Amino acid sequence: MAIVEMKVPSPGESITEVVIARWLKKDGDYVEKDEEVAEVDSDKATLTINAEEAGAIKLLAAEGDTVKVGQVVFSIDTSAKPTEKKSADVKPKVAKETVVKAETITPKTVQKETETVSEKANSTPLAKNIMDENKIPASKVTGTGRGGRIMKADVLSILSKGFDASKSEGSRDRERAKMSPLRKKLAQRLVAVKNETAMLTTFNEVDMSAIYALRAKYKEKFKEVHGANLGFMSFFTKAVTEALILFPAVNAMIDGEEIVYHKYADIGIAVSAPKGLVVPVVRNAEQLSLAEIEIAIKNLALKARDNKITLDDMTGGTFTITNGGVFGSMMSTPIINPPQSAILGMHNVVDRPIAVNGQVVIRPMMYVALSYDHRIIDGRESVGFLVKVKEMLENPTKMLFGGKDPNEIVLGL
Repeated sequence: MAIVEMKVPSPGESITEVVIARWLKKDGDYVEKDEEVAEVDSDKATLTINAEEAGAIKLLAAEGDTVKVGQVVFSIDTSAKPTEKKSADVKPKVAKETVVKAETITPKTVQKETETVSEKANSTPLAKNIMDENKIPASKVTGTGRGGRIMKADVLSILSKGFDASKSEGSRDRERAKMSPLRKKLAQRLVAVKNETAMLTTFNEVDMSAIYALRAKYKEKFKEVHGANLGFMSFFTKAVTEALILFPAVNAMIDGEEIVYHKYADIGIAVSAPKGLVVPVVRNAEQLSLAEIEIAIKNLALKARDNKITLDDMTGGTFTITNGGVFGSMMSTPIINPPQSAILGMHNVVDRPIAVNGQVVIRPMMYVALSYDHRIIDGRESVGFLVKVKEMLENPTKMLFGGKDPNEIVLGL
């Protein structure tokens, strides 16, 4: 019997431990070489552990366990055949309970009859789902599982007796969940930013009419030619890269007693991932066209959604853009992403009355916010930067001419 031990790989420098987020295979399963077996969370990213050889696996840790980098978390019996259903000698720390199906009950939730639970859970995930959907407080259910754990059959028994949610008392249940390494690291960084920088925020508003008109006219052809949707983010990214050329301090950062000015624009785009907020970076965005920016953002967003974002994808940004508008935010003060010195916050677009040439008109308006480190960026630079971004978004053709009016360039002004 040839056994291959699979150890936790290093997610990056200074990371010493990770959390087993999810087993993608069950104990005893046969896996092929390079097949994904587990997902692990570090304080910076989620990565997968792939099988180095084909064979039957034995799990040596449970979901939720904190393990050291280099620790053996599963082994592979390479002598096993693909047709074998090999049981591991060492059971994983995940207890399994099988519940008999109630034939006379039709619950709102129909799922598998086998439920996986952790030793500290008060109820199985399936039982909890049924209770949530039928508004049944846990205090109304007597658990028959080990240690009083509430099982699916216990909830179905309550439903079969005609439980009336309208007459039930309000729930006072509580649930504790362990913070993920990514969430803990994010919390530490946010507190550090507030304590270690002189952060201020300046605001402005953008009339999105010109961009709306441009998108309405060209979005179908743009998608046909480039295979990507023409969204707002590419316009904002392009406007930011042009404004950074005019206000280099906004693209700089403090390193000890020195200021580092970047001659390029690596733009971090904050996106929501299943495990929390991540900020992948579009490299050398100042050299990219709108289409290239859209494609880069699309690819990074897909990687974030599938938990495929790597440390390389998230390191080295010089400026960040975050879009709270996708969640309905009207205005906010975004927090700087260290060691950067500034971040631009986008918000939702709302039709509002504004004055244009002495007349009140309705226009699609967006509030924008620039949070910046006052130690390195003066008020004049921060306000000037945001005004330049506003000007280019309200006149998108300026983005093609370095932030200048194209007519002035033609006239040599």
